[in-house]
Amino acid sequence: MSIFLNARSRVIVQGMTGSEGQKHTRRMLGSGTTIVGGVNPRKAGTSVDFDVEPIGPGAKERSAGTVSVPVFGTVAEAKDATGANVSVIFVPPAHAKGAVIEAVDAALDLVVIITEGIPVADSSEFYAYAASKGVRLIGPNCPGIITPGESNVGITPADITGTGRLGLVSKSGTLTYQMMHELSDIGFTTCIGIGGDPVIGTTHIDALEAFEADPDTELIVMIGEIGGDAEERAAAYITDHVTKPVVAYVAGFTAPEGKTMGHAGAIVSGSAGTAAAKQEALEAVGVKVGRTPSQTAQIARELLLRG
Repeated sequence: MSIFLNARSRVIVQGMTGSEGQKHTRRMLGSGTTIVGGVNPRKAGTSVDFDVEPIGPGAKERSAGTVSVPVFGTVAEAKDATGANVSVIFVPPAHAKGAVIEAVDAALDLVVIITEGIPVADSSEFYAYAASKGVRLIGPNCPGIITPGESNVGITPADITGTGRLGLVSKSGTLTYQMMHELSDIGFTTCIGIGGDPVIGTTHIDALEAFEADPDTELIVMIGEIGGDAEERAAAYITDHVTKPVVAYVAGFTAPEGKTMGHAGAIVSGSAGTAAAKQEALEAVGVKVGRTPSQTAQIARELLLRG
């Protein structure tokens, strides 16, 4: 089992013909992702050939070779021709809002927005629009989502972990990768990098709800960071709705007050949004919080093996 993404997901890439789109499309194909098309109005009717080397779980069962991916003029055309239900967006910030709205209008199930630097006003607009249409967004400014051995949508390395019993939701892309590697001996059902911008499509709470409902996820690892109150709200949700063990790490214990740290949402004002305040809120509801990623991984391992 998994959440939001599985082997049946049929993926299109908006921005596939650009350098980043091509690089990561090749990697996604190597991960076993079923990519059925790209979208570029100026190159509709063409195709792009990718030399694919299998990577990650299940690589031995997949063959290397050339995969030709057709390019469509619009998301709607791609969906009609291929049955696509997922899109991943690698377009520049100035065009991201239009790309998201186009994917939402095509009534896809899931839209993953990798692009960073999207204006908050644009993100707010397309988030509200997607919510009104019932389309799930992940991102922006995120590494995407991976169900190891089944599908990988975004930029997450596929060869750093395997399938297993853990679910991972993280604001930080780099820490997503580190935690996947630290716990590769146990493996994951699904790993989601939700992004650290002030406005994001999928939250910690959304992922917690989905992992709680997934019968194969036995323990949830949650990575937060300073700024905002997302982790405090997640703690309140865990109290009432999550029965599975949750282990957390909050990045930014040494961050100076009042300084934006990396992500646009990671800013602390006074005592609000500090790592210590988030740790206190999580531990108050029974979540074990590590002081480092390695310590967090060790806590998760011990809890899972003990249970």
